[in-house]
Amino acid sequence: MTLNGWLQILAFCGILVLLVKPLGAYMTRVFSGERTLLSPVLVPIERGLYALAGTHEREEQHWTSFAFSMLMFNLAGFLLLYGILRLQDVLPLNPAGMPAVGPDLSFNTAISFVANTNWQSYGGESTMSYLSQMVGLAVQNFVSAATGMAIAIGLIRAFSRASGKAIGNFWVDMTRATLYILLPICIVLAIIYVALGVPQTFGAYVTATTLEGAQQTIALGPVASQLAIKMLGTNGGGFFNANSAHPFENPDNLTNMLQMVSIFAIGAAFTNVFGRMVGNQRQGWAILAAMGVLFLVGVGIVYWAEASGNPIMHSLGLAGGNMEGKEVRFGVVMSSLFAVITTAASCGAVNAMHGSFTALGGLIPLINMQLGEIIVGGVGAGFYGIILFIIISIFVAGLMVGRTPEYLGKKIEAKEMKMAVLAILCLPLSMLVFTAIASVLPSAVSSIGTAGPHGFSEILYAYTSAAANNGSAFGGLSANTPWFNTTLGLGMLMGRFLMIIPALAIAGSLVAKKTVPASAGTFPTDGGLFVGLLVGTILIVGGLTFLPSLALGPVIEHLMMISGQTF
Repeated sequence: MTLNGWLQILAFCGILVLLVKPLGAYMTRVFSGERTLLSPVLVPIERGLYALAGTHEREEQHWTSFAFSMLMFNLAGFLLLYGILRLQDVLPLNPAGMPAVGPDLSFNTAISFVANTNWQSYGGESTMSYLSQMVGLAVQNFVSAATGMAIAIGLIRAFSRASGKAIGNFWVDMTRATLYILLPICIVLAIIYVALGVPQTFGAYVTATTLEGAQQTIALGPVASQLAIKMLGTNGGGFFNANSAHPFENPDNLTNMLQMVSIFAIGAAFTNVFGRMVGNQRQGWAILAAMGVLFLVGVGIVYWAEASGNPIMHSLGLAGGNMEGKEVRFGVVMSSLFAVITTAASCGAVNAMHGSFTALGGLIPLINMQLGEIIVGGVGAGFYGIILFIIISIFVAGLMVGRTPEYLGKKIEAKEMKMAVLAILCLPLSMLVFTAIASVLPSAVSSIGTAGPHGFSEILYAYTSAAANNGSAFGGLSANTPWFNTTLGLGMLMGRFLMIIPALAIAGSLVAKKTVPASAGTFPTDGGLFVGLLVGTILIVGGLTFLPSLALGPVIEHLMMISGQTF
């Protein structure tokens, strides 16, 4: 660990904090239907889309209608993407002549991108045509991110409105998120990426002759446009198999920093949107502070573990940090920071192989996802995820002082608690049950690439990544099999929609409640005590749920490593 390394980490944090207020203010104006600089150009397009959808910007929905619209839209997206992948060989924009994608891989990939997971059991440049990458995958990158943002805004309205029945309009919120936020920023980012060396072309793959005289095929394509939304929308699916470790997706440290900031930008700004819409920005800063504490602790552990390296290597006289599986242009510090960022958000992009990290270095990405990726989290998804933990924290605080829990004047009662617990339990249900079955199923165990506890971690990481809608992989697991494609796909569905529906039910319940004025006995939720309570609740719930599985994987692997045992 070096001073230079910590300065790079602090530079990232500083840039992010500076973006929170201006981006949060802009997003608040967009979702409130207020005029912005882009309105003269986009309002006619926006109204045309509402006409096609048969809705109006002033028409609002009950939470059940909101949820039904969301589910039907995502079902249509799944069917469309599945069809594109299955018919890829006869569709245009396929200069490399890619064959049709198989049924189980198409099922897994379609669910993955619709659920904002972007788990990839394939190499992008060797499997997907340009049409599949753009019209199939990149489009879902936009609308799956916009779906999460719409859910978050619906939940925020439940707290900001005194009483009512409606939480907004799914079609309106999703359209505004796409038109006014995701598209404009991605256009700017794509241009910057092209200027920094990222390809953007419809040309065919290039054949080069090496110094030894061999022929090498260099994959190209419309990379920059997909890269922009891949990061901003916390999707993470790479155009290339190597993802953000590939020099065409991540040429240097400048693009690396830009990508890391993009991953966190909208998720962090949502805390400011929340504060503005409820009329107290301190509420948003308190939530961001809780996220920040968890994030910085995670970064510190991973950076320390990777900088310390493997004691077995030290005993052989090979000093230094753990550079296995890392790009030399990023080194230990930027690889460690990227790993924590991408798993704290539901991004899944990687610039290093997480399976090559030390045991404790790989432990933190696992924990980040198992907590539900509420440390900033996915765009929108991270915010409504942490709101569930806030509800539980407030309920616990209310029990301790003997009064009805309330948050921002809304009483937290039995219905909200049941829905919050249901949403939080869906993650371990998917992660742990599928891991347990795969760990004893011979056909699944045969896909493990490493013996011992690290092999168990490969399976645990895969199902954790799927249910958390992250999409990153530990590496070493051959997941392109009917078993893994099917069960990981089911895990993605459970992790996405079994969490969204209870969150919307909470929004529907809270929006109908009258706001109770604060009193002397009201628990303050904008200070350090609340931040500590929230962080403690998150860690306790996560620890009680996942510690046994982590003990069987990364923890025991670390103990074996320091004792000198290898596999």
